[in-house]
Amino acid sequence: MEMRVDFHTHIIPEDLPNMAERFQGDRWPVLHRTCACGANIMVGGKVFREVTDQVWDPMKRIQDMEREKVDMQVLSPIPVTFSYWASAEEAEVMARIQNDFIAETVKQHPNRFIGLGTVPLQHTETAIREMDRCIHELGLKGIEIGTNVNGSNLDDAALMPFFEMCQEWDVPLFVHPWETLGRERMPRHNLMYTVGMPSETALAAASLILGGVIEKYPRLKICFAHGGGSFPYILPRLDQGWKVWPHLRMIEQPPSHYAKNFYFDSLNYDPLNIQYMVNRFGDDRIMMGSDYPFLLREIPPGEVIDQALELTEEQKRAMLGENALRFLNMSEMKVR
Repeated sequence: MEMRVDFHTHIIPEDLPNMAERFQGDRWPVLHRTCACGANIMVGGKVFREVTDQVWDPMKRIQDMEREKVDMQVLSPIPVTFSYWASAEEAEVMARIQNDFIAETVKQHPNRFIGLGTVPLQHTETAIREMDRCIHELGLKGIEIGTNVNGSNLDDAALMPFFEMCQEWDVPLFVHPWETLGRERMPRHNLMYTVGMPSETALAAASLILGGVIEKYPRLKICFAHGGGSFPYILPRLDQGWKVWPHLRMIEQPPSHYAKNFYFDSLNYDPLNIQYMVNRFGDDRIMMGSDYPFLLREIPPGEVIDQALELTEEQKRAMLGENALRFLNMSEMKVR
């Protein structure tokens, strides 16, 4: 019997403290309740995102999962809470609050939820310390990180000790776009979500490859949100750049060689795109993910995989659940 695991869902504590008041800063996300079943995430006194109680209430989530035939959700923080711009001490407080909440939610519903944590990547030593706590004390199964750290790409030298420990401890990473490039050109049409985020994710993936991170740490387990954004489709262009600019090379093989190490969620809305990704990366590298509970999410989760006509039932079963459990080192888990 197949197990359907939604790898890409977000959660936030209903009682998230007002960090803007606590630390006197206007960049902190603040949860402002608007009604019994909803709230606004406020940043700098402006509405960043409207949310419903689905984003904090595990029972509401379970009701939706029952209706949409999802066995388990993998919970991760909302990227606006990464707070890499803050001091390491302040960001660590924010990370610990969320990690404790996610761990407690998993503890209360161990057959429905799996938890990913967050760490203050702006300070590598602090990030490693909180990752250690997440994995070895709280029992979380991986870490969600952003696509850049205050404008520095993921191949920044300061991050190498973090990636080294991820490989040593076999900690899976979920890379989610945040603070996207070109935001100043995307105020209209919500282009930050539809164009900026996919482009930002491609930049992160390309940086990890071209900067030599994947070559140096080949056992890293990294999954990219939103089907890898535009990365799968520009990979041949990255190969061509590596070929024609040998003086810029920091890696021995073309980028497509290292891209085989990556994993991707399935959130690209089109069975044709899913088939393309299977052809390029393999069916063992794609995991069903919906972006629950936000507006751009796939409803029902996994529909794009179910509708991919050229996939076998075995391939679909792997992508709908088995791959996620294997990625998170939980292959022994059985359907409830």
